[in-house]
Amino acid sequence: MVIMALDHVRDYFHYSAFYFDPTDPTQSTLPIFLTRFITHFCAPIFCFLAGTSAFMVGKRKSKKELSDFLLKRGLWLVFIEMTVVNFAWYFDVYFRSPGLLVIWSLGISMIVLAALVHLPRKFILIFSLVIILGHNLLDTVHFNGNVFWAILHEFAFFNITDGVEFLVGYPIIPWIAVMALGYYFGSFFDVSYDSKKRKKLFNIIGISAILIFVILRFSNGYGDPVLYKDYGEFSKDVISFFNPSKYPPSLLYLLMTLGGAFLFLANTEKLKGKAVEFFSTFGRVPFFYYILHLYLIHLIALVFAEFSGFGWRIMILQDWVTETPSLKGYGFPLWVVYSLWIFVIVLLYPLCRKFDSYKQNHKDKWWLSYL
Repeated sequence: MVIMALDHVRDYFHYSAFYFDPTDPTQSTLPIFLTRFITHFCAPIFCFLAGTSAFMVGKRKSKKELSDFLLKRGLWLVFIEMTVVNFAWYFDVYFRSPGLLVIWSLGISMIVLAALVHLPRKFILIFSLVIILGHNLLDTVHFNGNVFWAILHEFAFFNITDGVEFLVGYPIIPWIAVMALGYYFGSFFDVSYDSKKRKKLFNIIGISAILIFVILRFSNGYGDPVLYKDYGEFSKDVISFFNPSKYPPSLLYLLMTLGGAFLFLANTEKLKGKAVEFFSTFGRVPFFYYILHLYLIHLIALVFAEFSGFGWRIMILQDWVTETPSLKGYGFPLWVVYSLWIFVIVLLYPLCRKFDSYKQNHKDKWWLSYL
């Protein structure tokens, strides 16, 4: 949750964000790329752990109760994506750039999981692996102008009316499989499962996933529509190699990020202390934090735009912030981005801590589970 905010701060404040993609080997630098790269892990881990959390919630509910909860929660998230979240990105009261982004993908994945939880766990595992391992076979399938196909498996823009553009940024394949996989692995966190076995298993899975990623990435055989290219220059080669496709996430992208997630989960269970408690606070109130951090970042951007001579109105956006031509020339060095990121986290921490305390002390309030 904390790392995710860095990428969003970069979008609104980094000078080069308005000129080139931070993952472009021909234009980016290692510091800029790494600032983007570390945030690659966020969305897959959100989705995977949401599935794991669903399994844990299900231990206290019947399958029907869990299914109903996931369905309602999923529909709620889709609604929030198209309203509260969409407005946070643009501050546009006309909603001229509606989009299906990460919150939508979590919501639709919960809706699908609501049906899957009634099936045997082995089937859920097979379902997940088949989609994750095989969905790149669909990379060459295109139906131009077909919004339904885009929702399934293709990043795309659609002109709805003059001045209104609809974005499908997070197609449901393979996100639904990532959450389902997280649900399957939820059982490994049961108190009856030996922690040493879990650590060993997760380390094996994590190392294997990363090794397969490296082999497939070097071979350029399968798993990503954008091939690794050797530029003959270290920084460019690193950027090209560690930049598999995210929209939708390719097999290589998921091997790289979920492989890292399994290694992290395997080796951090016993970590304790103030730092762990600090970061855990955000994780216990993810929805609350997510909404607040978007609005806070955008509000600060209005202030910075005003005092840098561009005027605050320039941050009332019709297009995605980095795709807004009038913002070329606006922005600040990378150290400012990191400073603002830390400022946002420090500012939101006491609010998240207070809300976390409220949730813990009012578990009888059902509506809190939706926040």
